[in-house]
Amino acid sequence: MAGLTVYGLKNCDSCKKAMKALDEAGLAHRFVDIREEVDRVVKVPDWLDAVGAKALVNTRSTTWRNMSDEDRAIAEDDPAGVLIAHPTLIKRPVIEAGTVVSVGWSASTLASLTASAAE
Repeated sequence: MAGLTVYGLKNCDSCKKAMKALDEAGLAHRFVDIREEVDRVVKVPDWLDAVGAKALVNTRSTTWRNMSDEDRAIAEDDPAGVLIAHPTLIKRPVIEAGTVVSVGWSASTLASLTASAAE
């Protein structure tokens, strides 16, 4: 498998954990900041197609909690538009491994990426 691309925020604890675990596992990767380095108009629809809004919209984030009910309803109807406008609503990290997209970080994410790398 070619290297992994990890999309996230520099100060995100989950992203830091993912990067550290990937380093320790010897998995080549590069980090891309979703606020500064990504064309979200292109990437967000691809990610939504791959994993769906339920997985990609971070409803536990401060940004989500501070949104009005009206804005949350808009997010349900047009998740791409809201995620493009508010990148902190994207659940992190988003990891691209070839054509496979995973969202969030856990031991099972690492196991899956490690297994894919071994193939």
